[in-house]
Amino acid sequence: MLEKTLYKQMFANSFNIPITVNYWDGSSDTYGEGAVQATITFRKSIPLKEIAKNASLALGEAYMAGDIDVTGPSARPLQTVLTAAYESADSFMRNNKFMHVIPKQSHSEKASKKDVQSHYDVGNNFYNLWLDKTMTYSCAYFEHDDDTLEQAQINKVHHILKKLNPQPGRSFLDIGCGWGTLMLTAAKEYGLHVVGITLSEEQLKFVQHRIDEEGLGDVAEVHLVDYRELKHEPFDYVTSVGMFEHVGQENLGLYFKDVARLMKDDGVALIHGITRQQGGATNAWLTKYIFPGGYVPGLVENTQHIVDAGLQINDLEPLRRHYQRTTEMWDDNFNAVRDQIEDMQGVEFTRMWDLYLQACASSFESGNIDVIQYLLTKGASGKELPMTRDYMYADAK
Repeated sequence: MLEKTLYKQMFANSFNIPITVNYWDGSSDTYGEGAVQATITFRKSIPLKEIAKNASLALGEAYMAGDIDVTGPSARPLQTVLTAAYESADSFMRNNKFMHVIPKQSHSEKASKKDVQSHYDVGNNFYNLWLDKTMTYSCAYFEHDDDTLEQAQINKVHHILKKLNPQPGRSFLDIGCGWGTLMLTAAKEYGLHVVGITLSEEQLKFVQHRIDEEGLGDVAEVHLVDYRELKHEPFDYVTSVGMFEHVGQENLGLYFKDVARLMKDDGVALIHGITRQQGGATNAWLTKYIFPGGYVPGLVENTQHIVDAGLQINDLEPLRRHYQRTTEMWDDNFNAVRDQIEDMQGVEFTRMWDLYLQACASSFESGNIDVIQYLLTKGASGKELPMTRDYMYADAK
């Protein structure tokens, strides 16, 4: 009885929309007035001491195991519930008394490689099932409301490259090159000599195959190397997309100093990454199951490191709504092939990834996190760039 009372207290202020909770003993409560937007069903009681240690970890593990289900009229009911929780100041997702325990992390080169491979080396076949044809696993850029995911990812690549104002024949580095679409577009359509680096063996093989298949060996190369260990002449242009979230809070300053080390004087860099406008944060469930070593830095934190690295900011652009739509499309694609993923990886893995994708969408929707593009120069801001932003929006190459 006391346990049920404490559950009711936890949920009483956790949502800004009407939510029904079905408890393990068959009883139900509805929190909020009006038509119910989603239903949470507990198939068993989750120990409150575990929730008190870290609500996101305890409830996330319970969902993975099938001890909790979330249903509702929307295509993504988990997103509905989590957005409502993020938008409520006293909810279990935001109240500090439910976020005490964060797993310890290491960001040594060995640990970083292991962390990256644990996520990206699930297998190219897995990602190929639900990513678009470009195999781009980062925020897309929707120039038009009816853009497909593939078109929006192509838009994003050109949006990044055009910000650099690249001149043919110059050198280009992509730190954390993924499956290579950005770096190979820079080579093929912008005339740059490109280098990509990754810690994922699966990505390395994929990109090298593309280089060989497309006959780009004279202008493109890819290496399995930690950015901290890359020994190379400085580059005219540097990009890094979805990378700094993996380096860890203690390494952020060194990361931006390495970006500066790898840039020529008056070089230009476009750094694109998930940033929290309210300040840096970790999530225990994501850290344990999805992104070991993950840390989302704060906006002020990043800008201070940029200045300390001797770089200057030429432009900042938040793309929060673009990443919300991207993760929603990913989850729709994921669930369209859910049976195949269950056959490939099992039910618990599939529930874990569905939760991850919908949780990301809700976090962007609520403004809990953002994604920001930082256009940086080594030297006086914008020295080698046009005076206005018009060049960024010129017709695509």
